[in-house]
Amino acid sequence: MPQAYLDAVGLPLPAAAVAHAVDRLTATLPGLPQAAPADLYRYLVPKLGEGGSCSLVDELDDTPYNVAPWLGGESEAAAAALLQLHALVEATLQAAAADWLGVYCRFERDGQARLVKLAYRGLPSRGEFPLTEDFALFSNNSRVGLSGRAAIVADVAAWQAAGGAYYECDPKVQSEVCLPVLAVDGRVVGILDAEDARPGFFGEAEQAALVALALALSAPFSQLGATVEKS
Repeated sequence: MPQAYLDAVGLPLPAAAVAHAVDRLTATLPGLPQAAPADLYRYLVPKLGEGGSCSLVDELDDTPYNVAPWLGGESEAAAAALLQLHALVEATLQAAAADWLGVYCRFERDGQARLVKLAYRGLPSRGEFPLTEDFALFSNNSRVGLSGRAAIVADVAAWQAAGGAYYECDPKVQSEVCLPVLAVDGRVVGILDAEDARPGFFGEAEQAALVALALALSAPFSQLGATVEKS
């Protein structure tokens, strides 16, 4: 399973390191409190610039983002799903203590696909990323969501200097890992994104922990995405 995922997303990590990370994630989860925000369904987001293409740093929107419509409304099942995602994020951060980590499920409605952030730890960031080729030109999240290939940025400044496009929500971010979440049939059903203020923060162990999270997200994201498309 780990090797098939690594091959599919183009990530040159040892499968044994990922298997170890999967075991650690599985062992950590039962001991965690069900840590989650007071409001599972709503979170603060930054205001968006003209055309909605970029976030305005340090300017929060007056209206929190609400994920409930994507989950068929507020319900016991939706709350349980969100609690599971928050627990997975918390457990992963014990192995890869990044400054920011978020998980995004792919939803499609009225023929338009997007990534919706369902759980995260860190500073406020936008709630949705359009899955369009235009947005993918400057957003790793959208690019990974469309391509199904991993994106590793060891040094954001060097990446930008080399001509790489980068969607900036926090100017302090200096390294990033963005991974697709794949269904059993290989479809992209979401992504995860991790960021840190330290260049080169994401070494082999940290990347393996994030791959373990991507594997754990496969089943819940496959179910959540399918539910909204039928509703």
